[in-house]
Amino acid sequence: MGYFANAGQIIVNFVFVTLVALAVFRVLLQLVRANFYNPVCQALYKLTNPVLIPLHRLVPNWRNLDLAATLLAWLLSAIKLALLYAMYGQGLGLLGLAVMALADLVELVLVLYIGLVFVRALISFISVERTNPVVPLLFQLTEPVLRPIRKRIPAIGGFDFSPALAILAFMLALALLVAPLVDFGQRLAQAAA
Repeated sequence: MGYFANAGQIIVNFVFVTLVALAVFRVLLQLVRANFYNPVCQALYKLTNPVLIPLHRLVPNWRNLDLAATLLAWLLSAIKLALLYAMYGQGLGLLGLAVMALADLVELVLVLYIGLVFVRALISFISVERTNPVVPLLFQLTEPVLRPIRKRIPAIGGFDFSPALAILAFMLALALLVAPLVDFGQRLAQAAA
C-alpha cells in the first residue's frame, strides 16, 4: 500500500469517526437527558439536525433511545469499513459488514467512555472552572456509569475508585466483546467472498 493510500485511509478514518462520534453523542445526550440549553448540546443538535430530522420521520425514537441517530452511526461505521476494505482491494459480504460495523460502533462507544471517565477523574484532581458548559455535561454522561460502581464499592480513605473500575470494565469489554465480534464478522465476510 502506497503513501497516498495510507493518507487516504487516515482521512477516511478521521472523517467517519468524527461523524459517528457526533451521532453517538447525540444518542448519549438524549439517554442521560442532558440539559438541552447547554451550549455544547445546542451545537451538537445544530450539527446533526439536518440529517436526523428527516430520518426521525422514518425511524421514531423508542422510549429515550434515539434510534435514528443509532442507525445513522451504524450505517456510517459500515460505510467507513466498506471504504477501508475497498482501499485494500477487498470486498465484504453484507452480513460480515453488518457485524463488523456493529463491532466498530461498540468499540467507538467504549473508547469514548474510557476517555470521558478518564477526563472526569482528571478534573477531580485539578482545578477546573465548574461553570464551563463541558463540565456538567461530562458529569451527566459519566454518572450513570459510575453511580452503580460507587454504590457497591464506596470511597476508601477519601479515594473514589469507580473511575478506575469503570475504565477496567470498558477495556475488558473491548477485549471480550468487541474483539470476538470483529473476528465473527471477518469470518462471515470471508465466507461470503
